[in-house]
Amino acid sequence: MADTVLTAWQRSPMADAAHRLAAVTRSSRGAIRLAELPFLAQVNVRLDAKSPAADTVGLALGLQLPLEPNTVVHAADVTAVWLGPDEWLVVGRPGTERDLEERIRAAAGDEPVSVTDVSAQRTTLLVGGPRARDLLSHGCPLDLHPRAFGPGRCAQTTLARAQVVLVARDETRAGFWVLVRSSFAGYLADWLLDAAAEYVGAARGAT
Repeated sequence: MADTVLTAWQRSPMADAAHRLAAVTRSSRGAIRLAELPFLAQVNVRLDAKSPAADTVGLALGLQLPLEPNTVVHAADVTAVWLGPDEWLVVGRPGTERDLEERIRAAAGDEPVSVTDVSAQRTTLLVGGPRARDLLSHGCPLDLHPRAFGPGRCAQTTLARAQVVLVARDETRAGFWVLVRSSFAGYLADWLLDAAAEYVGAARGAT
């Protein structure tokens, strides 16, 4: 008798809000862009930043692990986010978490290293557009002015009282990544949609 293979369809934490996020992007005429980036590979790495492993792991990933607090390094399809003096979050394309783990472990060799796949813990929300900083400032205690939180910066902070990792993307007009725990994703989507209403109204009033 042939084995029966069951395929589990993945459903993103913000799947129910996808059409509403897209509607805000359209209705605000691009002043605010909201979209979920589901299922990104996320691997937590802990190692001694002064050890040879820091360099070899960076080479294996095609980048240098950021050593300056609250900074991000991006190369090709991999992003390394500084979380602490000996801790980073490595983010990659969906489905690459195992490859990232294997590359990191192989590069570290016999050096002490902790590598944990945390992809299922969080989802990622893209917040972009000319008014993205204004929108996030409604619920984030950080100074988000470009002089204080420009491209390539990151922070573990709160947004609407939800714990998030906030990343200012370094590509032109790329906006922000908001990495939030899956259990808070629906709440945060609702908050952002509500906070974005004024920009939708402003766009309609301009017609």
